[in-house]
Amino acid sequence: MNGARLTIEVAHLTKRYGEVTAVRDLSFTVAPGVVTGFLGPNGAGKTTTMRMLTGLVTPTSGTATIGGQPYRRLARPSNTVGAVFDANAFHPGHTARDHLRVYAAMGGHPDNRVTELLDLLGLTEAADRRTRGFSTGMRQRLNLATALLGDPRVLLLDEPSNGLDPEGMSWLRALLRRLAEEGRTVLVSSHALSEIQQLVDSVVVIRRGELVAAGPWSQLAGPPAVLVTSPDAEALAATLKASRANSGTTPRVETVGPGRLRIHGLNAPGVADLAAAHRLRVHELVTENTSLEQLFLHLTTDTPTTDKAATP
Repeated sequence: MNGARLTIEVAHLTKRYGEVTAVRDLSFTVAPGVVTGFLGPNGAGKTTTMRMLTGLVTPTSGTATIGGQPYRRLARPSNTVGAVFDANAFHPGHTARDHLRVYAAMGGHPDNRVTELLDLLGLTEAADRRTRGFSTGMRQRLNLATALLGDPRVLLLDEPSNGLDPEGMSWLRALLRRLAEEGRTVLVSSHALSEIQQLVDSVVVIRRGELVAAGPWSQLAGPPAVLVTSPDAEALAATLKASRANSGTTPRVETVGPGRLRIHGLNAPGVADLAAAHRLRVHELVTENTSLEQLFLHLTTDTPTTDKAATP
């Protein structure tokens, strides 16, 4: 299995707890070689879905497979999947080295893998300290080390950045990017949207247990908007609404403040040319890329515009 490129496939997955439906008819894929963000508001069903992927929760219906197999049928699960769900899953009296040795023995992994991972995760100096004294960030690093013991091809990480300082965040981004570049499949659930934006290639967004968007982040973000500052903003807005962009569609215009507009559907040169043709003054033009936070809020409000594009 080692070296294989494995795809996560979720198909019509549903989980009910009595009258409560935590996940409803959820379908998406996660490709190897990229980092995929798994996003949704609190209670959206992210953790339940990830636990179904690892066999910790049994689906009511539907399937969740890794490389075409449900987790329970994997011959050596820890050699295929590494999962991080709980930052406090440690015996407080164990040292980091003790903890990793126990899990290495359980998974049949060589003891020298413990030393390798302590070094890789920046825990060598703390290896013989008891975990009760670890900070949240150090616990996250030890969790990742545990997940990597079997050199797995798939990583499922639930809020791995919690408790990390800016240096730790930078380290995490570099580590996960390198693991993805090795052909691994990396699915990361996180609320730190500004950080995850710098990491992910694709996103899966769910809301109330249902899919609202899935696909490459650059595709879902769409073309950039243009921020305009103009003393003739009102006249410019009217002119833009009466015009048609090169695509044949009318630009969408938002008023974002006195004398300030946000324009979608027309690039900065097009806005400048239109303003000049109508002798309207423009003091500033700024191209604004959609942030992951903006996309997330747009998709997860009470009346989201859904886009269920499949991840390639």
